[in-house]
Amino acid sequence: MPTNNAERKAQAGSGNKGRILLVDDDPGLLRLLSIRLRAEKYEVEAVESAHRALAVLNRFEPDLVITDLRMDKMDGIGLLKELQERSPGLRVLIITAHGTIPDAVAATQSGAFGFLTKPIDKAELLDHVGRALKVSTKAPAEDDWADDIITRNPLMRERLNQARMVADSGTRVLITGESGTGKELMAQAIHRASTRRDGPFVAINCSAMAEHLLESELFGHEKGAFTGATRAHKGLFQAAEGGTLLLDEIGDMPMRLQVKLLRVLQEDQVRPVGATESVPVDVRVISATHRDLREMMAEGAFREDLYYRLNVVNIHIPPLDERRDDIPLLVAHFLKSVAGEAGGERKVYAPEAVEMLVTAEWPGNIRQLYNVVRQNVALSRSPVISAELVRSSLGEHGGKLPSFSEARDEFTRNYLSQILQITSGNVSQAARLAKRNRTDFYKLLARHELNPDVFKPH
Repeated sequence: MPTNNAERKAQAGSGNKGRILLVDDDPGLLRLLSIRLRAEKYEVEAVESAHRALAVLNRFEPDLVITDLRMDKMDGIGLLKELQERSPGLRVLIITAHGTIPDAVAATQSGAFGFLTKPIDKAELLDHVGRALKVSTKAPAEDDWADDIITRNPLMRERLNQARMVADSGTRVLITGESGTGKELMAQAIHRASTRRDGPFVAINCSAMAEHLLESELFGHEKGAFTGATRAHKGLFQAAEGGTLLLDEIGDMPMRLQVKLLRVLQEDQVRPVGATESVPVDVRVISATHRDLREMMAEGAFREDLYYRLNVVNIHIPPLDERRDDIPLLVAHFLKSVAGEAGGERKVYAPEAVEMLVTAEWPGNIRQLYNVVRQNVALSRSPVISAELVRSSLGEHGGKLPSFSEARDEFTRNYLSQILQITSGNVSQAARLAKRNRTDFYKLLARHELNPDVFKPH
């Protein structure tokens, strides 16, 4: 067994396709998978527990880990997280006997490359292994993959780390968040960090056109398929071949087209309008929406099977009100950008004006902030943009940030209400959950005008 890089390179040259560490507490499955993989010229180390896998990690230096999900002491997700700490970037495939959607979602959200269900099909096993090893040997994406996302906010940095983790996997991603938060920028960043970065990035807004036009734009059409179809047209699925397709505002897609989209995702084939044969496509689909798709499913307005196909990994972009520390950075970036477009002098905000921007309400999020900056630059006759001009631009949304005392009181009131709901108005039980004595807890309720009887079942 090679113990250094030179020996490993020599072995790779002799026909070895990669090193795979198998982890499963089922000896029979370990033996079967080992035979299948060794027959394909992979070097295999098989161990019966997560702790044993961690023990051989440095010695074996695997290119890929395949682990069972259900194991004693440490399960597959626990092993995955430990591997991410010890060997960042190492690809992991999860095996489960259940094959449920929650298992798949949990595995991929934790950073797994993919998952396999028992009994394991040989062709599926080799396909997953081949793709995982192909990705792991690619050069890392350029460091500027997320340069368009201006942030120093910890929550946004966490979202970017999540995006970087799933970028190479090819996993479908659903990006959620309010309008104007930068969902398309996040999708572009995922594309640039992925192995598809040299392919096209194509985006379409599903709410921006009528149903028949959207169908033609997505899937294409044949000549004569409908009135006005004077020539054949390739849809965006074909235009995005080898790259990424962003379906923005997927929640606004009509139900009939949801059915057709589901078929494309299941079969990796698209049938243009008016065509009799389907065309194979190789496209990564990222979707985005500001709507609550779960609520839409409950109302029958969005297909549940499509939701789970799209929402393998969910990345939620926080609204601008939750990342106010980014506002000065964004303002400086926009001022530089606007000055570059106009070719004029770069203007600045007066300190009081910046303070007003930071404390304002932003229902339109980053898009609204950008529009306000552009308006202020256009209307300011001085190089320094005044607070008065900002106040005029913001209107009713200016200066709405609550004080510390107001924010603390609101948090306390919500916290107490939640505990009373959990305990159905039982004050003694609620006080124990809050780790306060009963008398103090009653005083808190009185101070915040909360009546326990309101929370008791009638």
